[in-house]
Amino acid sequence: MLTVLSLLSFAQVVVPVQANAAPLVAPASAPPASAPPAIAVPQRQAEVVRPQDVRALPGQLDSIPVFNSNSPEVVQSEGVLLSTFPPEGMRQASAHLNFPFEGRFDLFAHHIARGINPDDRRTLFMGVVVYNPGTEPVTIKILQGVSYLSQDAPFTDLPDYVANPAGAIFAGPGSRITTEVLQEQRQAQWPEQITIPPKQAKLLMNVPIPLRQLTVPTDGTLPPGYLIPRAITTAAPRTIRVASTASVILGRSNQPSLPAEPAFDDRPLAINGRSALMRLSSSGKVYVASLSMYAPRTESGAERVPALSEWLNLLVSGGLSGPRDRRPTAPDARAYLRFFYGRVAGVSQGSQWTALATDSANVNHVTIPKPGQEFSYVISTVEHNTFGTEQIQSAPMLVRYPDTAYRANGNYGVLYNISLPLYNNTDTTQTVNVMLQTPLQDEQLEDGLRFRLPPIDQVSFRGTIRLSYTNDFGIPQTRYVHVVQQRGQEGEPLVRLRLPKGGQRQVDVQLIYPPDATPPQVLTIQTVGDPNLIQANQPSNP
Repeated sequence: MLTVLSLLSFAQVVVPVQANAAPLVAPASAPPASAPPAIAVPQRQAEVVRPQDVRALPGQLDSIPVFNSNSPEVVQSEGVLLSTFPPEGMRQASAHLNFPFEGRFDLFAHHIARGINPDDRRTLFMGVVVYNPGTEPVTIKILQGVSYLSQDAPFTDLPDYVANPAGAIFAGPGSRITTEVLQEQRQAQWPEQITIPPKQAKLLMNVPIPLRQLTVPTDGTLPPGYLIPRAITTAAPRTIRVASTASVILGRSNQPSLPAEPAFDDRPLAINGRSALMRLSSSGKVYVASLSMYAPRTESGAERVPALSEWLNLLVSGGLSGPRDRRPTAPDARAYLRFFYGRVAGVSQGSQWTALATDSANVNHVTIPKPGQEFSYVISTVEHNTFGTEQIQSAPMLVRYPDTAYRANGNYGVLYNISLPLYNNTDTTQTVNVMLQTPLQDEQLEDGLRFRLPPIDQVSFRGTIRLSYTNDFGIPQTRYVHVVQQRGQEGEPLVRLRLPKGGQRQVDVQLIYPPDATPPQVLTIQTVGDPNLIQANQPSNP
């Protein structure tokens, strides 16, 4: 009990709860003659309530539009994922939202290809078409651009905090793309800019989401028509059935065939995902569409990379891709068993949230809390989950499909740029921690946050944070730290500073909210109650 209390010097421990844990099993190297059954030992968790001030985040989102393509998340058919083209002349007018982009805009896309049965190994392509409707050429600058498959960025187990100066640390494609864009990278397959002639279209992306390991590049550099090597297999061929009327609708004669569906088969379905994030700037109006298409086949059955003409044909003649996601709950709904946020497909408003934390509009600093106390600013709050602040940070939708999210819940791909001009108004030097935390959801708790010790075994955040500050020796620092947090985790300091009496020092915190995270989180400023004790047990300035 003394150990628990020492860990919770600033917290209040309330009802302990039971949580399931993995069973303890005797070592395999020396099994007993008659092994007893494994005994599951329940892990005790303490619920921790920290009385503190929880604040809305100052500032707001900017007005930059974001092409936000995330529904359907799981794709098992060809069609339109998101189109901002005008509906005139399109077979399914409702699939086109009629929103032109001009000037700065972003593109975020996240989709998953899944086989329709265990033998389905077709290669799904995602294409992004950009069209210039004007009478003058339009130049699109690619400021940053990153895209990865799940194969390229697997969900690996990482320590909670890892220095990430080169961006080589990641856990999942969302973590990887946001890390690289935060470091202002552009992958080599994209030029600095492209020019689109009047009344013409170009492919911004033409990338595979394969259901098998390909032996050719998957970054979109393969030219249209390039033959994709067949999968190497020694299994006997299975009976196949031909795809339905898609070839008639889309005007393509060599549609891929589908493996026959067995009467019963409990093998897992092949699955792969792709995430992409781009910062763009256009010199004139353009329309953008993302689409899904299975690799067209040659007469011999080989898969090949789709051509622009095939993507345009699909854009005009196709409908919405599927299967469709669950419809969201209306924000003003008064009665519901469970609130469903839905997935995003449309144009959201807001690429960056800029915040300057101060005590008031009349001062240029934020006073640190009293020793042994802390306060927090909420990050990426959503409907019904604001930690009591009632601040919903999710970006509004300018246009959307009726069966998709009402807001860009989670603000995936949005840059949070938070400045903390810390001020010590006490008569002694104080040690101050800046921390990211993932509290438990609680809209009823006033002036406090709830945590679990140990946290719930469910990853809620994995991404890189950039920290800029001047250390205790007066040397400017810029550090990148990859953070993994579980639900209910209090976290450790991202940066620790010693502020002399009357001293002021600014800490800038930047993160692009990663698609693999579950919102919300908080950014906490904590003044250590006993600096000497803390310094003896923990390193300074991690």
